[in-house]
Amino acid sequence: MSNDGVDARDGSADIRKREPAFNLPGSLVAVLALLTAIHVIRTYLLSASADEYVLLHFAFIPGRYAIPFAEQDLGWLWGPVTYSLLHGSWEHLIFNAFWMVAFGAPVVRRIGVTRFFLFWCLSAVAAVAFHTALHWGAMILVVGASGVVSGLMGAAARFVFSPSGRISRQFAHLNRRLTIAEALSNRSVLVFSGIWFLTNFLIGFGQIFGSDSGGAIAWEAHIGGFLFGFLFFPLFDVATSESRRD
Repeated sequence: MSNDGVDARDGSADIRKREPAFNLPGSLVAVLALLTAIHVIRTYLLSASADEYVLLHFAFIPGRYAIPFAEQDLGWLWGPVTYSLLHGSWEHLIFNAFWMVAFGAPVVRRIGVTRFFLFWCLSAVAAVAFHTALHWGAMILVVGASGVVSGLMGAAARFVFSPSGRISRQFAHLNRRLTIAEALSNRSVLVFSGIWFLTNFLIGFGQIFGSDSGGAIAWEAHIGGFLFGFLFFPLFDVATSESRRD
């Protein structure tokens, strides 16, 4: 068992603090509540035509950037962020929420609410920028927080793994951030990243979830988000080894 929870100040090194089974940062709970509320409204309250309006104006469409901006609405401006608040189904939302809880919590605890909000926006943009580079001019809708979740995974890979390769849910944010070279030589990071990339490439080539799902899952956006989080996380990680923010 990990000793991360030991409080030795009173000399009782054998007393361990138990990690709560469910203890998420308030900002992450708020995000999950917002995503759920949006999907409830779209699914149960909006008419089909109203929901179509929402998708056309707030989802991400790569083809927007092949058309002069003067000839369209302002969806091109906010679409690279607002698409991350929409989901295609309850399964899509629940899947993203599960991984957001797992990897978003330590990132939020480490960088705080303001930087988490900024990280969300920029990782969402980076995810669809990579997707657009491979699908220039395509008139397809992209929705979901998967790119952001991938960004959180990439960011977490820089610090959540202890030297033993284990992860403490409540204290992973206190670990020292690995340099890129250290991360690429860390067995746990390599295994985690390797499995993640392999899974996404298999999705892209239609080997997972059926041969027709590669076009339905924006796996390229996943790649873009992960690379952003992994490479640019230090820009958001201003905490020192002596002081970590919850």
